[in-house]
Amino acid sequence: MEEKLWKDHCVLLNKDEENELEIFGYKTQGWRRALCIAGYILSCGALLLLFYWKPEWDVWANCIRCSLEEADIVLLRTTDEFQRYTRKKVTWIDLSTLALPVGSNSDGPLVADKDSVINRAIMKPQLKVRSIQVQKIRYIWDFSAKEFKKVGSLEDSNTCHSIHHKFGAGLTREEQKIRQLVCGPNAIEVEIRPIWKLLFKEILNPFYVFQAFTLTLWLSQGYTEYSVAIIILSIVSVGLTVYDLRQQSTKLHDLVEEHNKVQVTVCTKSEGCKELESCYLVPGDMFLLDGKKLSLPCDAVLIDGSCVVNEGMLTGFNTAKGDLVRSILYPKPVNFKLYRDAFKFIVGLSAIGVFGLIYTVCVFVSHKKPVADVVAMALLLLTVAVPPTIPAALTTGTVYAQRRLKKKKIFCISPQRINICGQINLVCFDKEMDDSSTAQDGAGALNTCVVRPGPKASSAPVEGIAILHQFPFSSGLQRMSVVSQKIGEEQYDLYMKGAPEIVSSFCRQETVPANFLEELNMYTSQGFRVIALAHKVLNLGKDVDTSSLERDEAESGLTFLGLLVMENRLKQETKPVLQELAAAHIRSVMVTGDNLQTAVTVARNAGMIHTGSKVILIEANEPEGSTPASIAWRLAEERKTNTAAPREVCANTEEKITLEGETCNYHFAMNGKSYQVIIKHFYSLLPKILVNATVFARMSPGQKSSLVEEFQKLNYYVGMCGDGANDCGALKMAHAGISLSEQEASVASPFTSQIPNIQCVPELIRKALAMMADIFGTVSLNEAYPKLAPYRPPGQLISPPLLLSIILNVCFTIIMQTCGFLLVKKQPWYVALASQRHCSPGNQTVSLTSPGGNGTSSSAQSSVLSYKDTTLWPLSSINCIIVAFVFSKGKPFRKPIYTNYVFSVLLTLQLAVCLFLFFADIDAVYSGMEDVILQNKHLWLLLKAWFGYQSKSQYRKWQRMLQRDPNWPPVNRKDFAVKSTDEIYINPTYEHSNED
Repeated sequence: MEEKLWKDHCVLLNKDEENELEIFGYKTQGWRRALCIAGYILSCGALLLLFYWKPEWDVWANCIRCSLEEADIVLLRTTDEFQRYTRKKVTWIDLSTLALPVGSNSDGPLVADKDSVINRAIMKPQLKVRSIQVQKIRYIWDFSAKEFKKVGSLEDSNTCHSIHHKFGAGLTREEQKIRQLVCGPNAIEVEIRPIWKLLFKEILNPFYVFQAFTLTLWLSQGYTEYSVAIIILSIVSVGLTVYDLRQQSTKLHDLVEEHNKVQVTVCTKSEGCKELESCYLVPGDMFLLDGKKLSLPCDAVLIDGSCVVNEGMLTGFNTAKGDLVRSILYPKPVNFKLYRDAFKFIVGLSAIGVFGLIYTVCVFVSHKKPVADVVAMALLLLTVAVPPTIPAALTTGTVYAQRRLKKKKIFCISPQRINICGQINLVCFDKEMDDSSTAQDGAGALNTCVVRPGPKASSAPVEGIAILHQFPFSSGLQRMSVVSQKIGEEQYDLYMKGAPEIVSSFCRQETVPANFLEELNMYTSQGFRVIALAHKVLNLGKDVDTSSLERDEAESGLTFLGLLVMENRLKQETKPVLQELAAAHIRSVMVTGDNLQTAVTVARNAGMIHTGSKVILIEANEPEGSTPASIAWRLAEERKTNTAAPREVCANTEEKITLEGETCNYHFAMNGKSYQVIIKHFYSLLPKILVNATVFARMSPGQKSSLVEEFQKLNYYVGMCGDGANDCGALKMAHAGISLSEQEASVASPFTSQIPNIQCVPELIRKALAMMADIFGTVSLNEAYPKLAPYRPPGQLISPPLLLSIILNVCFTIIMQTCGFLLVKKQPWYVALASQRHCSPGNQTVSLTSPGGNGTSSSAQSSVLSYKDTTLWPLSSINCIIVAFVFSKGKPFRKPIYTNYVFSVLLTLQLAVCLFLFFADIDAVYSGMEDVILQNKHLWLLLKAWFGYQSKSQYRKWQRMLQRDPNWPPVNRKDFAVKSTDEIYINPTYEHSNED
């Protein structure tokens, strides 16, 4: 019984999808609601603010648990590691005011499609529909399935026949209105958020609320100057954040708004065809494309004719573009240690503050101080323990980093990811772009292609060729075909192009040359990009409808024509960038859709695989009959110089990039098919392979996303650089996805670069490193250092290097202040005010208390004489200036402090004022402090060696283990999967290569 109640109370929404959610049903109770309202009033809004931060507490306090069918409030929880809660109100859509479709009644189905969820969601006889709106998507309650179902698109269960039968003649006007009311408008509605909303959302952050309380308390106790300084800094910080959020909101609104009002010709059963705006389209509408170039306003099924569609232009939140826009509006939280450690850090400081509060209360109560003084001092010590400038510092650093990136033509839609970029230690590059890449950019991120006709090439004696039908290219099929006809002739021809191994499989074997594979390997091993071409004469007869051709039938029995060989030239910027990343200990991995041999050669030319390293090709195969899945390891042949090839085709002279501590002299390479088999049958081997895998060829978009995820499981911080189209999934999955495309599909990527090459990668990392140095040091906003360092700054606040710097600085401060305290007590004119009434000669100020403890007048209490405070104040002030200087260190992540003129001048002026007040020159005491106090790399490495510290990252553990394994890597052998287990057994008979 309890299990059934829980099942009715909680179900999964969008099961097995990227935006999967748990949904819980709750019903509001009057007396609970009344108590909460009273709590809001009595707490002066504090309880309401707490419920704003914790919506689940709001629901639990106001409501009781019930089934989803009875619920008026639902609580949504993400199924990821963060488990974030969202509160939504169940609303009712009233259909009783609409005219019912002709022939229908209140008891029968209201829409013609009897299988539609709309019919199952209408409550009879009230004609109402229960609905919720979650992240711009509407869900309605299905009374038969007892769950919320997404609306706004046709059901996936519809077959081609049912689509023609149900919707081929269009909808009635009455049914259109019902669907419009239930499904909502066909538009991506992105409002430009008002400034006051953005402002309130920002200042209601828990950090700022605590800061407001702290500053109010400090101002009431007379700490005016410091409080005003923090207020000014916070106002600037909040203003910059609100301005940037407003700009992003406006740009996103402008991006999608132009596609929301496309004029379309819609056909209905009763009124024929007429034009209307696309926002009024509903699922099931039939509309005409008149042959002109226009924006397709929705996902649609082509029921007659043919067309070519750019999916990047689709509208509506249920389309691919809608998903991309929603991913911007509702980004997934970033699991970055900095934010978790910041919370732990604040909790730790708060605990220290609580101890101070307890001590203060005990001391003041024992001295019988007034209650007001006890409370004020206790709260002061509590608030002083937590730095009130933390949110302003983090926000200011992020905003400035974003603007620095913008100057380098790198645009960011997810500012919180900038921090992560400073931790990147592996970057995946897509070697080539789509066939739709511009001629200027050629073949992609790493290289460009040059095509030269052969010496026997000649112009085709044809007046013209008409393209009648197209079977489009897809990364899964790795081919495309067109049906064409020569002008003035009746013959129909089919031409195919694609991956050579795929195209040859569709050709008659007698037309494929016997040395096909040998020729293919010869060209690909030299780094050429190779495409195969094939042809077939179609016997279709006159006036045939080519759009009705079946692809499988048309693309069979082809004649092999030959190979189209294109030269892959590295872009000028590619090799220096890869060398810079390698010198900074950042791995580079190639993930491409090209041929494996071509990819390996390009990787060698680019320096990803340096001279002298071996390449082990991995080939894995699915089970066949009684033979289990197998994985073979073969040493790749060294590239041989082809004297027949033109001189300019040869690769540039390779340079070995020496990495500090580099012990790997082999690299794994595989294609997407083998990767998929390894995932399925040899998953236990995958970590061992990935720590030394450099080339992945013939990878589909889904496999690229999977590869990025597997790297992340090994604790790599992964960057992905691609074209923003086929790589959308991988760009979103990576810690830092960088799109080199300005197309609209690139909005899937957190970063978009207008620089059409991979120079943006080290530029982004440099800016992120400078920002992290700001966060973990002083927010001096120095520019990024021009050269990448071979190590990363700490990725967490509670890290040994940072703790070491803090401990050393605390020790230095204690020593300095203790010495000052002891020295002043040894002076002959020193007076302890608690026991003496007189003062030093020449000083006319009278002490406040007599030996008997009698108080003085109120005017005397306002100026307290203390030799200890007088001594420690300038020492502390100068110490703060020195700390600001030391923690603003430049190299290796930021430029030197003297390049930041404003900051340097301010520090100098502050120091001059302190020295003037102190009448002493102590500048020499602190010379050379930078290397001792802050993040001393050599000292930290020495301590690591003493204590035997080793990295806990998964990929480091695997690297250490594999270095100790004498049987790794396997070469020239074949392993088989054992059925029903992840283990493998090794075939004792090695399959050696044929060559000696």
